[in-house]
Amino acid sequence: MKNLALLSATAITASSGLLFGSMEAASASTLLWQWIYSGSGIVAKGTFKTNDIPDNLGFYEILEIAGTRNGETITGLQSVGTPIPGNEPFGVDNLISLNTQQLTGDGFGYSTSGGNYASPFFASFLPTPGYLEVFSAPPLTPGFENLGSEDSELPISFSATIINVPEPNSILSLIALGTLGAGSVLKHNQRFKLKLQQLKKIS
Repeated sequence: MKNLALLSATAITASSGLLFGSMEAASASTLLWQWIYSGSGIVAKGTFKTNDIPDNLGFYEILEIAGTRNGETITGLQSVGTPIPGNEPFGVDNLISLNTQQLTGDGFGYSTSGGNYASPFFASFLPTPGYLEVFSAPPLTPGFENLGSEDSELPISFSATIINVPEPNSILSLIALGTLGAGSVLKHNQRFKLKLQQLKKIS
């Protein structure tokens, strides 16, 4: 009987381990977004990968970026807290939201295969607040006040949408599985006890 109790405990523990292990894995999921912006002589589009839990203001952190800008392939995401070269000292925060204002005043930044950098952001300081893109190209003179003829800061229209939502966590399914697993063990125990009682009666 002790072996049966141990078996029950083991089955329940295994089911619980499966459940909580899957909860941990589910909490590390991400969202995939599609984004696009355009302006005078600018067309940029692609995808973001973000975390799946927004902050208190509804912003998600951009973790990865892919896409193109004016035919150049996007090669990397600017690190949070750092400015794109040529736009010092304005660090990006790489945040995106489904709110009406989808970018913050710090925006996100990226590099392209042409050796250029771009940083779209929300300019609340404009007479009519809207989105701007800072673009910097070699020779990449440090400092936002040193924009050369190859650089620009232009109005853009920007939009981003989530194109895949993670399937609902299979936690409920796992709970059901764990319950069924524990229930099967308990039923097995009951059958075993019944057989023992029958054997005692016969003997």
